[in-house]
Amino acid sequence: MNRFWKTIRLGFCGFASGLACLGFAGTVLAQPAGPGTELTSGQTVSASPADRLELSVEDCRRMAMENSMAVKNARLDILAAKAQKQEALASYFPDISANAFAFAALQPMFELGVTDILGTSDLAVRIQDILGDLAAEFGLNSSYSMLHRGFMASVSAMQPVFAGGRIVNGNRLAAVGVEAATLQEQIALRDMDKEVESGYWQVVSLEEKRVTLQELATLLDTLYKDVASARQAGLATETDVMQVELKRDEVRSGFVQVESGVKLAKMNLFNTIGLAYNPYQSVVLDSLPVLDSIFLVDRLDSLLPPSSYFVPEEEIASRQQEMRLLDLSVDASRLQKKMALGEALPQIGIGGSYGYGNLLSNGEFNGAVYVMAQIPLSDWGKTARKMQRLGYQMEKAENERDFLQQQILLQIRKLWLDLTVAWDQLQIARKSEATARASVEKLNAYYRAGMSPLSELLQAQTELRSVADKCVDQEIAYRNALHDYLSRCGAGMGE
Repeated sequence: MNRFWKTIRLGFCGFASGLACLGFAGTVLAQPAGPGTELTSGQTVSASPADRLELSVEDCRRMAMENSMAVKNARLDILAAKAQKQEALASYFPDISANAFAFAALQPMFELGVTDILGTSDLAVRIQDILGDLAAEFGLNSSYSMLHRGFMASVSAMQPVFAGGRIVNGNRLAAVGVEAATLQEQIALRDMDKEVESGYWQVVSLEEKRVTLQELATLLDTLYKDVASARQAGLATETDVMQVELKRDEVRSGFVQVESGVKLAKMNLFNTIGLAYNPYQSVVLDSLPVLDSIFLVDRLDSLLPPSSYFVPEEEIASRQQEMRLLDLSVDASRLQKKMALGEALPQIGIGGSYGYGNLLSNGEFNGAVYVMAQIPLSDWGKTARKMQRLGYQMEKAENERDFLQQQILLQIRKLWLDLTVAWDQLQIARKSEATARASVEKLNAYYRAGMSPLSELLQAQTELRSVADKCVDQEIAYRNALHDYLSRCGAGMGE
């Protein structure tokens, strides 16, 4: 039952996830809504290169559920466990078999003559010669022979009556395997859902940062025109114009980086959900949608504080599939120990057979019933040591269950702590963004009135971009933390 433990991922090393490796964890805002291709449940994703394909979080989740290798394998594990349960159930029924046997010997395997009975005396030899002459005259054999050729066929059935409890416990163990496989599928679905959510909002985060860059670029374009006009009127220096131009180039460079990040994040998401796409804008590949024509339509909604989603940790822990898997591991160890004990107990079965045989002379039908009892004598010591070993393993499984249950509680507490910290960070980021926007507006008015240098306005715009990006990151972080917490609670984002 080692497979039970493959799904129990505990500790703190696995709690952080995402696409931070991109270097700028943000996402790109989709273009304005227009005619496009929307996915409904059960619809196949197929679009010409010129079509607009729109995907929601639910669309991505459904596609991943259909295409995820982990989910497919988990479902195959359930089918295999059910097949194994049916295999164990067959042990309750009689073992029926048909047998056939035939032979033909070059010489009879049994031959009896006068000399075989009377010995090799002169009288016996004389009698044998006389019988040989008479047999030759009348066409008879001077000796009796059998087993020269023959055949037999039969049908037999053996019904186990008592097998030391191994049949019953084997079926119970198979039922444990089915339940464990079902729980593993649920864990695979939960992990898949988390990966899809993280990838989806990674793209949205980058798109939001692109919007921020577009807004900043618009402000800089307006500022460049004003500074250029002031330069022509002798109210600004050439250095002022160059500063604005350098800031515009910086924004353009950031825009290129974000665009690249959007494409990488999209490709990662689409690979996760199994969506085929064309990464080349200028090359037509059959009917695959072009990467840039696929848009994510869900956006960051208003989010409530953590207190609105709180669930007692004991209630959350009772819903965890890992908790039940730990109990099943102990149950499996206990059943294995019982099955080992069954190997040392007597085995009783009843059976019967019926068939036709023609081995000696005339063939005939015959049948028989029988009882079989098998009592192991020499394996008691070996079985005792095996039970002792399995007993230690059962105690080990119980210890691991008690320890890991506490770890699961710790994991739930950490999810709540991450959620509250993400909310606090989001409130700070929102306040910083509002302050930065107010500062830019104020310095812009001061600059136009000649009361503030251009460098301070440009610095304020840079800080606005930074805090706006950070605010988007914190919104995504809070949403991901909330999704992780609610998935553990057994609820979705919409509940």
